Amino acid sequence: MAKDLLDKHAILQRDKQSYAIVPHTPGGIVTPDELQRIVDVAKKYDIDTLKFTSAQRIAIVGLNEDDIDAAWLDLDMKPAAAIGKCVRSIKVCPGTNFCKRAQQDAVSLGLLIDEKYHGMELPSKFKIAVSGCMNSCSEPAVKDIGIMGTPRGFILMAGGNAGIRPRLGDVIAEGLNEDEVLVLVEKIINIYKGYAKRYRLGRLIDDMGLENFKKELGID
Repeated sequence: MAKDLLDKHAILQRDKQSYAIVPHTPGGIVTPDELQRIVDVAKKYDIDTLKFTSAQRIAIVGLNEDDIDAAWLDLDMKPAAAIGKCVRSIKVCPGTNFCKRAQQDAVSLGLLIDEKYHGMELPSKFKIAVSGCMNSCSEPAVKDIGIMGTPRGFILMAGGNAGIRPRLGDVIAEGLNEDEVLVLVEKIINIYKGYAKRYRLGRLIDDMGLENFKKELGID
């Protein structure tokens, strides 16, 4: 039976015959040359559809299995962590780089987190988002780790989940600068790696209790 080809970073499609591949575009940012290569690959392998995903990536949909390896070579881009038990793409709003409403630099922080954690294996899939203001366009409240910019720094939330059992993230700390956010992100991921089994971070927080979870992080 056909299935996802994890070693080729290829996702089986609904027709059970073709595959999608997803190049990594950190923070949803892509250069004109990279975008052109994606288009060129789609044309070369007779792809009818390019899908902009909710994770700020471009999926090349409808590849034949025999073309997957060659398509990756032509792209010359890293694969996105689109499937599996790992840190998926870091969803990032335009931030102060582009948006007049932003109050914090979401892009720089998001790219730092992406560089360090994207693809890291964890007990379950793990989603992170960074927004530059309280409009929360990257939806940080429903991510395993959500970081939201305010006029007084960042708010960090943990345990959010928009899945079949939705859960809003718990506020862990407020008024953080970028360095303080990065320290807490590292601590949260390490706790999750050490305690959780096959479930999302929110369930771990519920099992431990929010106050106990904060104590593990060194927050009173």
